[in-house]
Amino acid sequence: MNLSKIELFSKEEIEQIHQASIELLKDVGVKIESEEALNLLKNHGVIVDLKTKFAKFPEELIKNQLNHVPNSFKLYGRDGSFQFEVNTTSTQFATVGTPVKIYDPSDKKKVRKTVLADTISQIRIVDSLKNIMCSHVDVWPNDVPYLETHYHAIRAWAENSLKPYGLGCYGRLASTDMMKLTSIVVGGEEELKRHPRLIGFFNPTSPLTLTKIMLNGLFVFAEWNQPTIIAPAASAGSTAPVTLAGLLVQTNAEVLSSIVLTQLIKQGTPVFYSTMNCPMDPPTGNVAWGSVETGLITAAVAQMAHYYNIPSRGPGAVTESKCFDIQNGFERFMTLYYAANSGINYITCAGTYESSLAEALELLVIDDELIDIMKRGMEGIRVNDETLAKEEIKRVITEGKNYLMLKHTAKNTRKEIFVPKLVDRERRGIWIRNGSKDIVMRAGEKVNEILSKQKGLGITIDEDKKFQEFFKIISARSYDDFRKAEGMDELDSTSGLSGVEG
Repeated sequence: MNLSKIELFSKEEIEQIHQASIELLKDVGVKIESEEALNLLKNHGVIVDLKTKFAKFPEELIKNQLNHVPNSFKLYGRDGSFQFEVNTTSTQFATVGTPVKIYDPSDKKKVRKTVLADTISQIRIVDSLKNIMCSHVDVWPNDVPYLETHYHAIRAWAENSLKPYGLGCYGRLASTDMMKLTSIVVGGEEELKRHPRLIGFFNPTSPLTLTKIMLNGLFVFAEWNQPTIIAPAASAGSTAPVTLAGLLVQTNAEVLSSIVLTQLIKQGTPVFYSTMNCPMDPPTGNVAWGSVETGLITAAVAQMAHYYNIPSRGPGAVTESKCFDIQNGFERFMTLYYAANSGINYITCAGTYESSLAEALELLVIDDELIDIMKRGMEGIRVNDETLAKEEIKRVITEGKNYLMLKHTAKNTRKEIFVPKLVDRERRGIWIRNGSKDIVMRAGEKVNEILSKQKGLGITIDEDKKFQEFFKIISARSYDDFRKAEGMDELDSTSGLSGVEG
């Protein structure tokens, strides 16, 4: 598969963006809301202002730490039987999103709040798909307490999937729980560190801030050698410059500072150079994930990651559409096309829509087939003596044969022509006799078929006992316990914790 067919920048322009980010890191720095991280940086020559919490990064330190980042690493599933390599020369596909609602045709709004059963179904669907290599906590279980979410997610993964799993780096306490829980089912702590099963998700807060809660989690993921996606979620025009080049300068500084930290915590920690960036929609002020500019930003990030020789991660198949219409289709194809053809190494967001706030299991299986189509397009056209087919053309013309009769056709049909399973190519009469089903209906049938057959490893009696004992500890915690463990005692309410609601 030939990567990097879309290249937006010349070498000189890439260098300009890099140098502008370096100047920003040297002259302005990044706000680091963690005393532990600030002390670590200070001990390695970073200029730290403990009052403002800004850290200014020397260029030489950035350069040295980037040299320690691996350009390839492997991810393993639950029992190690499933594995794949992430590197700078190939493309893998996964989920990732934050859906809090899910498509439900029986609901009058066609969506409802997500529950744990939906989280489990999503894990099971991904486990059965050909192209989607990893699921994350994409479907948020609204029916379990926030402080217990990671427990239920890890348990659901352990029982139902053979593929790797991803979670957010949200705090030291929860992240440590994730490592301990995962260790129960993969053969121990050292096995988990040697053969990573988890992917962390770390979001710098634009502009130029690394929050304490995320940094606490980053320390844990790095110490345990679990790969981490470093993904700013800047919006051009609101949390970053409206110019896309300016957005890239700012977010590049956010990513580089975060990567330096991972390497100072544990040298050789695998990371993804990533983007969750998009433009602001000028009329509404909302994010515009399904925009052409999102595709351009993603393609630019692929080039930046290749410049640093670090595996990249970016969104594909993202859309602002609230239903399954033409907008949904062209936006998800467009963003997937940009990501795949620019050389992003780990493309995420399969199965989501409505700014990735909604999930549809039907879209998961549609996206799996869309990836097949994308892969076929990226293969291009073979040109050699066999595919030029000169002799076959002569035979058809001179001998009166039909191409359907030739061995050449039988031999090369599957190599040349991708045959989809969900896409309908029948004539209208046959389509009507088969129930006049659109692609979402056909995908729904496949979802039901998968859920009727898919089975994970489950967990043993001993593993179940250990999980239950761990759950007693987790479920007994209060938000006060959470704040204390994260070193955030000064906060007097959960409103001070980004993303946490009491």
